[in-house]
Amino acid sequence: MTQSIKIDPLGFREYDARWIYEKDINAQGITELGKGLGTQIKKHTKKENPNVIVGHDYRSYSEEIKTALKKGLKSTGCFIEDIGLSLSPMVYFAQFNLKADAIAMITASHNENGWTGVKMGIKKGLTHAPEEMKELKEITLRKNFSTGEGKEKQTKDFSKIYKEDLINNNKINKKIKAVVACGNGTAGIFAPDILRGIGCEVIELDCNLDWNFPKYNPNPEDLKMLHEISKSVKENNADIGFGFDGDGDRVGVIDNNGNEIFSDKIGLLIARNLSNSHKNSKFIIDVKSTGLFINDKILKKNNCETIYWKTGHSHIKRKVNIEKALAGFEKSGHFFFNQPIGYGYDDGVNSAIQVCHLLCNQNKKLSELIKELPKTYQSPTMAPYCKDEEKYKVVDDLIGTIKKLKEENIKIDNQEIKEILTVNGIRFSFEDGSWGLIRASSNKPSLVIVTESPVSDERKLKIFKFIDDLLQKTKKIGEYDQKIQ
Repeated sequence: MTQSIKIDPLGFREYDARWIYEKDINAQGITELGKGLGTQIKKHTKKENPNVIVGHDYRSYSEEIKTALKKGLKSTGCFIEDIGLSLSPMVYFAQFNLKADAIAMITASHNENGWTGVKMGIKKGLTHAPEEMKELKEITLRKNFSTGEGKEKQTKDFSKIYKEDLINNNKINKKIKAVVACGNGTAGIFAPDILRGIGCEVIELDCNLDWNFPKYNPNPEDLKMLHEISKSVKENNADIGFGFDGDGDRVGVIDNNGNEIFSDKIGLLIARNLSNSHKNSKFIIDVKSTGLFINDKILKKNNCETIYWKTGHSHIKRKVNIEKALAGFEKSGHFFFNQPIGYGYDDGVNSAIQVCHLLCNQNKKLSELIKELPKTYQSPTMAPYCKDEEKYKVVDDLIGTIKKLKEENIKIDNQEIKEILTVNGIRFSFEDGSWGLIRASSNKPSLVIVTESPVSDERKLKIFKFIDDLLQKTKKIGEYDQKIQ
């Protein structure tokens, strides 16, 4: 008896597709997704047999899902080039290197076990944005599938080409001792080799592949992971600690004293370093990022422009591409380097390499470089549960509430709201430079909350309490994943 197709429409998210495997989607549903994607690729490339790079991460069920997806892709006429166990950036790189028409990477990134997903792209260096996801969803659910005769080939050892490309272009002339933590995710067989290859002394932490993620999820925003890296940096007297997420497109950074440095501050240090040799550049940053970029003296001196944009790797990637920006930075640890530094996509290992270049060029410890930045008090990214079908409405209502407070000059902790940015949820700023952000998560049933103050920890906390109070009044909010007190 053939199993019926299961595919929850809510799995089609803003810029990738994610489901809990077998609960929200089954193998037949994945094959349908492959048919939808193949049809979409043919439509946009206008080719009868487009070449599609396919890779997968190290989860117990990822190969099974890849097989089901390839079946769907081939049924539309796609020619598959399967590069095997991969990082997402390795698949993106393969599209350039192998001159392919599109990519599909089987990964749930840092999501807990049970989740699966696909990151997809057609134009080189870019991944699906909301318009493409909407189109893919319609093709798949309406079954408007193209048909054709597809085929596939396995490309073995492509990982060597990817590793060598990063190593050969990035040798460093100073010994850097780096703790490299991978949370037992796929980056474990890539990041240590590449960083060793450029000249780092590498101390491996949880780099053996284990799809059960026995210690913590490979997520550089996870405090548990960051604390383990910090401990190892101090024990080994290391110069830096790097933490990579499950599919290797993000990095978290711990300084030589064992302190977590939020990725937006790392982004600012990298932007400063790059701006000295790339004057008049543009940098794109997401709405969760520090307010320090706008008035940074070094970026101003080098005549560089900063643009705040929507959170999400696809959004920032596209904005970097459209604006011909030199780089883009997300607080979550996605960094995007355009030519001549990269191909425009996010690669956690290349991001770590750029931090190594920063340390070499400035010839200072990371803790010293951070001290040179104006001090701000930042919250981690906090995610209270909110149903997928309710989260956008909740945010829209809160935008209305906060706009009204601004119009009526209502003070929050004795400060009026000075500016509101609504490119992605709402980011509201105060006269003293403090700000808060409320937006809907793009890949989980939750909201995203961030606050920052250049004044004090207490001020940061008061803005969070104000946001939390608004959220609790909606009666649509569940538990937070983590919370400042």
